[in-house]
Amino acid sequence: MPVPRRFDRRPPERDTTRINERIRVPQVRLIGADGEQLGIVDINDALKRAQEAELDLVEVAPGSKPPVTRLLDYSKYKYEQEQKQKQARKHQQQVNIREIKLRPKIATHDYETKKGHVERFLKHRDKVKVTIMFRGREQAHPERGRDLLQKLFEDLGGLAVIESAPLQEGRNMSMLLGPSKEVDKIVGESQGDEPAPADDASVPADDAAAAPDDASAEAS
Repeated sequence: MPVPRRFDRRPPERDTTRINERIRVPQVRLIGADGEQLGIVDINDALKRAQEAELDLVEVAPGSKPPVTRLLDYSKYKYEQEQKQKQARKHQQQVNIREIKLRPKIATHDYETKKGHVERFLKHRDKVKVTIMFRGREQAHPERGRDLLQKLFEDLGGLAVIESAPLQEGRNMSMLLGPSKEVDKIVGESQGDEPAPADDASVPADDAAAAPDDASAEAS
């Protein structure tokens, strides 16, 4: 049976900034178009000055007594603010959390491959969740998992900081690594790294449960 579609019945957000005739107070503190302080004036006088200058009277500090207003081209001002917000969002760095799975008895070659993936993720400023998967009698030796996680952290050579210490939950033990402050410097000295190969190591943490085990997950 199809699920009925839900409609967003919330009214669209509207601009709550008071401008021109929407400013309903007897007096305002007025700032000119060039930032000059014009003092406290009657609202009608302020509106007249705005009309003569072909600008808007915009309330910029409604909580003040009297409210502070300014003469400006509000459409242009609003557009410029929207562009600044877009640029700010554009430069915001999105942090991804990757997941790497290891076995306590991982082979040396597989370990080096996994370590390479972790290095590349950190150099791309992603966080990495490293998970040790215990099977059967391996669960009786959690210290082997902690030792492996510590070895990995030390082998990363300053690329990582431990954001969450090793924590065992059921048959798995996990540690969260984040890029260190030295990443920019280290990356600058080691240009030429290739992107991480498209295997299970490049699966985000949310989808990692669906990733197939590889050579490092052979039965002990």
